[in-house]
Amino acid sequence: MNNPIYVTQPVLPELEDFIPYLEQIWKNKVLTNCGPLHQQLEQELCDYLGVPYISLFNNGTIALVTALQALDLGEGEVITTPYTFVATAHSIVWNKLTPVFVDIDPHTSNIDPRKVEQAITDKTVAILPVHCYGVPCDVDGLQKIADQNDLKLIYDAAHAFGVRHQGQSLLNYGDLSVISFHATKVFNTFEGGAIVCHSAEMKQRIDRLKNFGIVNETAIDDVSLNGKLSEVHAALGLLQLKTIDQTLLARKNVDALYREFLKDVDGLHMIERQASDLDNYSYFPIVVSRDYPLSRDELFEKLKENNIFARKYFYPLMTELSVYKKFSSNTPNAKKLSEQVLCLPMYPTLANEEIQQIINVIKEGLK
Repeated sequence: MNNPIYVTQPVLPELEDFIPYLEQIWKNKVLTNCGPLHQQLEQELCDYLGVPYISLFNNGTIALVTALQALDLGEGEVITTPYTFVATAHSIVWNKLTPVFVDIDPHTSNIDPRKVEQAITDKTVAILPVHCYGVPCDVDGLQKIADQNDLKLIYDAAHAFGVRHQGQSLLNYGDLSVISFHATKVFNTFEGGAIVCHSAEMKQRIDRLKNFGIVNETAIDDVSLNGKLSEVHAALGLLQLKTIDQTLLARKNVDALYREFLKDVDGLHMIERQASDLDNYSYFPIVVSRDYPLSRDELFEKLKENNIFARKYFYPLMTELSVYKKFSSNTPNAKKLSEQVLCLPMYPTLANEEIQQIINVIKEGLK
């Protein structure tokens, strides 16, 4: 049997290139608390991404929790999508807010602004959309709704590192954008995340919140968490940035090969990447319709039998999980997509021969 092909594989630098950074940490004896490498990575990320302010975190989930806390939303409802990873919804509940799940646009897999508008009540305090698979939301439509209703707009941009849209970083839209640097993401620091904001005042507030709410040696103004990124993680991020453009180009090439090989396969639909200035090709989702001889689950198992590990991403919907069933709502587009979607292996070192193996199994399903 062939070697296993997993849905993703982390990008890692050469080990010998990482050693000098570790030696610097050992020499400085600064391991955390926003040390020199942490500060350097924040500046280099601002420069690379084209964003004004960024605050690094130990993971994207804590960053989401902190982003909502930083906006002082009080009590109320936050409109979001059920077609997402559980951290999106968890961050709302952690802040003692109520998630309101609305349907998606099936063409983009992102939240439908029309459904957002219909769900607004006098209890609504914010909108939390997700740039699903790195595909930009309707940022103009959502901003208009937020402005007209005096709502905060926070983007879960976990998939959207490096995406540029309408002449600027996608991360510049909304009040805050939250990124993930998890090992499975386009840019990783093993574990990590960040919040992008628009003012020095907000960055200061976020930086205090990620450090237990500490203002100085004798003052603590908020009840908050420890979200600091270590120097070791920051060191990896600095090294990853050196090759991120090559990483994105390699992902683009994998995406193009899949599209070429799958374009004539009846019953399979590929979610289109939007016309971004720069894409990151973070995932490769296909939709398995009734015209394909196998169901999504049958194709998933057939791939697994051939040592190919795809992912049902996102399945099940948030509202089908026991902890969120009480927030269930009518979201037929999201439900249908969750039952048909399958993310194929996608990472920059995926070889052409491995892609061909995947395609062969998919085409065998037609027989």
